[in-house]
Amino acid sequence: MTRIAVIGLGEAGRRYATGLRAAGAVVRGYDTSPSRVTEGIDRAADLAGALRDADLAISLVGAHAAMSVAAAALPLLGPGVVFADFNTASPETKAAVAAAGVDVGVAVADVAVLAPVTRAGSRTPLLASGPGAAEVGRLLRPFGVPVDTVAGPAGTAARLKLVRSVFMKGLATLLIETLTTADAAGAEPWMRDQLTAELGPDAPALVERLLTGTYAHTARREQEVRDALDLLDSLGTPADMTRGTLAWFERILGERGEDRL
Repeated sequence: MTRIAVIGLGEAGRRYATGLRAAGAVVRGYDTSPSRVTEGIDRAADLAGALRDADLAISLVGAHAAMSVAAAALPLLGPGVVFADFNTASPETKAAVAAAGVDVGVAVADVAVLAPVTRAGSRTPLLASGPGAAEVGRLLRPFGVPVDTVAGPAGTAARLKLVRSVFMKGLATLLIETLTTADAAGAEPWMRDQLTAELGPDAPALVERLLTGTYAHTARREQEVRDALDLLDSLGTPADMTRGTLAWFERILGERGEDRL
């Protein structure tokens, strides 16, 4: 019987907790916010209680809290327990979490979530790297979680996700720019039909997901694009399109009067 602790019961954490429980795992959740209640999930009163007897600890607390939560959780884990960082954080943050794991003898997996969890819940494709990657795959695949592993230290999966984000976030903002221009020209419905015809039979749903997701998660995705831009700059590759993508995210945040995370 596999026991899984899910740290962070926001949108993604709730979906993983409920999906893994439905698939047969024993799940215990923890969140610092008392308002985040997940029906059917055993919720611990504190972090130590959530991690007690766990085989796997999943961190879904957001990039801003990834390191502090790891620092608090790792010393509480027993021998053989794996700490899986599912947060959309930079490769450097993932490497720092893994280094903290080494200090206390805990294997850490850098896990990149490769699609919005709102679409497939706990069956969302994952890419894992680092010393705990193989064990994460072994523990989660029996519950229907698609986990691919990639050779390399923690940070490798996060880096590959950022490369993927260059395309996915760029495509989303290209759609926004095109449809904004079409709307100004009085031709938005026509242009939307043109786009969906070019993108194939699943295009209407794809376009809607990209547009809705961009506006719903602007601040988090803006940080992801910033991390992608840092990666491109470190590699010395051209980043003209990604700089344009970032400009669109900054524009959307500015129009809302929102600050960056």
